[in-house]
Amino acid sequence: MQVIPAIDVRGGACVQLVGGDYEAERVRLPDPVAVAGRWLDAGYRLLHVVDLDAATGRGENSATIAAILKRAAGRAQVGGGLRGRTDAARWLALGAARVVVGSLAFDAPEVLAWLAWEFPGKVVVATDVRDDALVAGGWTRAVDETLNEALARFEDLPLAALLVTAVHREGRMEGVDEKLVARVAGGSRHPVIASGGIGSEEDLLTLARAGATAAVVGMALYLGRLAPSLSRGEWRP
Repeated sequence: MQVIPAIDVRGGACVQLVGGDYEAERVRLPDPVAVAGRWLDAGYRLLHVVDLDAATGRGENSATIAAILKRAAGRAQVGGGLRGRTDAARWLALGAARVVVGSLAFDAPEVLAWLAWEFPGKVVVATDVRDDALVAGGWTRAVDETLNEALARFEDLPLAALLVTAVHREGRMEGVDEKLVARVAGGSRHPVIASGGIGSEEDLLTLARAGATAAVVGMALYLGRLAPSLSRGEWRP
């Protein structure tokens, strides 16, 4: 299973939040570019970079993320506040391996489809779930579509992957939502990247058994709870 370190950028810093709550920040590192270099030097092959301010309409961190992409040299996927082709094309041109689309995938399905066909294999769709309901807008609002409906709509698109985040587990390091990941993996042909609740190597094993091919890991890496054995960014039991 591929392990992908999370670099969530807020106010120019690398942070980790519990459940996406801005009032529950547990990690703050002042230099996200240095953090990116640390993970890349450790052998990770891909970074998951998110502009939290852009995702929630609080501002943006474009310069910081551009600097991360320069350091990562094609080894980062970028999300947070993508509004259409211009945003996607900009990040890809700056060196992103892939772009992650969240709210846009639900608010403007026709734009998602256009992006997927314009950039085949370069678009990851974030299917964020809180207690069985899809959420968007930085996890602040419900989506008027069921998970099954969304999976059916995504099925024929040439996506890179689906990123499935169990928001109700995010940042807590108390275990993953195995049933959610298995449901998505069993209901889609796309590779599944799992996130939320990872706190141990046993959690990674659980996700692999549920059908995930990769996992985005944040809090557990930053707090030293997880130190997976790596071979070019791969975890092996």
